[in-house]
Amino acid sequence: MKSLVRALFAALLLLVGVLPAVAAPVPAVAAPAAPAGEAWAPPLSTRGRYIVDANGNRFRLRSGNWDGAQGSWGGSGDRNDPATHHSGQDSHGIPLGLDRVPLPTLLADFRALGLNSIRLPFSNEMLRTTAPVPDTAVAANPALRGRTPLQVYDAVVTALTDAGFAVILNNHTVTTRWCCALDGNERWNSGRSTAQWADDWVFLARRYRDNPRVVGADLYNEVRRDFLDDPNWGLGDGHDWQAAAQEAGDRILAEANPNLLIVVEGINWTGIPVDGFPHGRPTLTPVRTLSHTLVVSNKLVYSAHFYGYTGPRHSGATGMGETSDLRYQDMSRAQLEQTLHDQALYVSAETGAHFTAPVWISEFGIGADETGALPRAWFQNLTGYLTAADADFAYWPLVGWSTTAQGAPGGDTWAMLRYDSSGRRSGVLDAADWRTQPWTALAATAGRTGQVPATPAWYQLTTDHRDHNASLRTRATGDWDSGARKAVCPDGARLAGLGHTGGRGLCTTSDLRAPTGGHTVVRDEAYVPAGGDWATGYTKFQCPSGQFLIGYSLRGERVSAALCAPSRTALPAGGRTLWFDRGDNRPPGGPGGEYAYGDYKGQCLPTEYAAGIAFTTRAASRPGPAALLCRPLPSA
Repeated sequence: MKSLVRALFAALLLLVGVLPAVAAPVPAVAAPAAPAGEAWAPPLSTRGRYIVDANGNRFRLRSGNWDGAQGSWGGSGDRNDPATHHSGQDSHGIPLGLDRVPLPTLLADFRALGLNSIRLPFSNEMLRTTAPVPDTAVAANPALRGRTPLQVYDAVVTALTDAGFAVILNNHTVTTRWCCALDGNERWNSGRSTAQWADDWVFLARRYRDNPRVVGADLYNEVRRDFLDDPNWGLGDGHDWQAAAQEAGDRILAEANPNLLIVVEGINWTGIPVDGFPHGRPTLTPVRTLSHTLVVSNKLVYSAHFYGYTGPRHSGATGMGETSDLRYQDMSRAQLEQTLHDQALYVSAETGAHFTAPVWISEFGIGADETGALPRAWFQNLTGYLTAADADFAYWPLVGWSTTAQGAPGGDTWAMLRYDSSGRRSGVLDAADWRTQPWTALAATAGRTGQVPATPAWYQLTTDHRDHNASLRTRATGDWDSGARKAVCPDGARLAGLGHTGGRGLCTTSDLRAPTGGHTVVRDEAYVPAGGDWATGYTKFQCPSGQFLIGYSLRGERVSAALCAPSRTALPAGGRTLWFDRGDNRPPGGPGGEYAYGDYKGQCLPTEYAAGIAFTTRAASRPGPAALLCRPLPSA
């Protein structure tokens, strides 16, 4: 959503062609020594709602979007004519500005803006383009001549990280052309399979694995409806963005780089933008009921985009595709803040839930030439709220032109930093730009700093449509209950609760598990001791002595097996039976949040561990989990 959105039916779906093989890397151009800036130690991870560095200190993403490598061509007309590119700017499939400004100057300007991180878009087509960029595309950086777009991207990544910036890779488009609307880039799997998309991510994550300041993988930009179909969150089909993000995130962490943050953006648009038809911008609202649990904990970040000319149910279009719904810029400050909270920032504001994670507002922006009172007020209100909410943020776009290729006034007035054909700068660093004050107020406010203490985390498991094995240790041992739907807590967590129906579970952080040793699959009552019937008349899958629950499996609705892991220390026996087949039975306050909406749930106390699952096979009774054996945790 970087310009007024075209009507959703104004273009046909672009079919993606076969792309040539990936080019080999070329050594990067030399970068300047890291300037003075905030000190941080990679890799980054998360603690509750905050991103932290390797020392546990808060690292607030104060970012800019350096676009261009995702493409600038509008999709029609002569691709070699700059007039057919966004704002007349032909990026040649590489980050903008390299034709006008030397890299060291660009990086110094980024630092002067108060940035510590860069969201760096790319297209999947860029990964396979073998032709070098024209010399004119890197005229101000002659060391980059003769390189392919990917090799230029390599050099930019190296320059940024050598200068101390954190880099978040962003899969912005499939084809190297301007986003958005009906452009063939609507979904991660437009014109390809989810597996092929994830393969590209594994390739790129491995490429930068040895650069610790490449800190994140922003999986896909503005997932939205194509000509015929909507994306969804949790339906289990080929348009299920929640499931696809889980698959790609797990593969990146397991196969390429376990240190990366995995950034999952909400759904940007569903439905037909016509009054009377269902339509809207779900953003992160579905996360409340269905979140992500990755195979490496403390790596999940959610993101959302907000522009004044769009709205919760307004596509941003004018004319065809425009509805009577409110735009964000039509809202009062109080309305805007409540809407932003409801659509996205509740994820970080509501702590102690399975969905709690940092939220990165990874795109927002406005033009330097904007004169409208409502858009200007929106920008002031938005930046003020991001400051008050201590949110992570990234402005769009960071770099643009201020003159056309022929030297006449032109280019992108939304860019924070604008450069003419001779490299002369204008923009937010100049007091004449009306955006300078609100931007400076946002970027100069540090928010929370220093150590962020580790707190208990909660993780949702779901077997709605497939296995959910979040344990790398368990994955390494193979399929432990073939044919059943299986769910396993992340390494470093224990099972805390189960839903009576629906197959969802809840895990919480725990240091109980022994560092060595496998697991035990329990399929019968072999470990229920004589005289230890804790659920008379029910089948009981109980862990062996000294072990605790980390997973479960189902065949249909019926419990198939329990998965237990050995403890690093002696575990108390005894305990209590926690029934939940006739209503919820959870600790006061419901720690972990509603992890199985609409289902009865049982959950042990935070001071207990789960050691067994009971269920019934009686006719006309649901065979799902009906009770947990909850036992006291070892004393500290």
